[in-house]
Amino acid sequence: MSVRQILTSLVAGVMVCGAMSIAQAQSAAPKDTKSAAKPAAATTKPATAAKPAAKPEAAAAAAAGGAEPTLIGQFGTWGAYTATPNGKKVCFALAKPSSSKTNPPNRPRDPAYAFVSTRPAEKVTNEVSIMIGYTLKPGSESSLEVGGASYAMYTQGDGLWIKNAAEEERMVDAMRKSADVIVKGVSAKGTETTDTFSLKGLSHALDKLAQDCKR
Repeated sequence: MSVRQILTSLVAGVMVCGAMSIAQAQSAAPKDTKSAAKPAAATTKPATAAKPAAKPEAAAAAAAGGAEPTLIGQFGTWGAYTATPNGKKVCFALAKPSSSKTNPPNRPRDPAYAFVSTRPAEKVTNEVSIMIGYTLKPGSESSLEVGGASYAMYTQGDGLWIKNAAEEERMVDAMRKSADVIVKGVSAKGTETTDTFSLKGLSHALDKLAQDCKR
């Protein structure tokens, strides 16, 4: 099973099996945001199979190896989760946008989510990805804006990842220090979207995951 499928299943578990705990945590906390990751190769586009994404409507029963994510902490708008699909530990921070706009206005779409994931078995730390909530227009440009800088994003299906992996560490550092991040994309039907994610609590969530994923 690919990392993308694993995280899809894991987040499905979070959304379905963990619906109550998430609802409680998010009702007591502000809205959500993104995260970042360590590059495997400086300028190479990451392989689709190595990219995380998530669909909340997927059945929890699809969780890889029956693994169910465990909420280990809610930090501002970010939930920190761990799971062990196929015996390999996965840790990730998850958030939803604090605001979303479409042009033309009010176009329907699935929920968007931002992830920052760590997979010790693959030596991957703080990998940032966005599930945008619709199929992206092939060849279209997407961007992530944070800390006064704009980062080009690689698009595949309904997912976004940083195009130049050499910039990811700098992007994550900016996300730790900034108030919010803006993600822009274009759907296959030409709808332009702008999602704003609050970064409140992200730094603490990443620190918690760093500690937990060492175990």
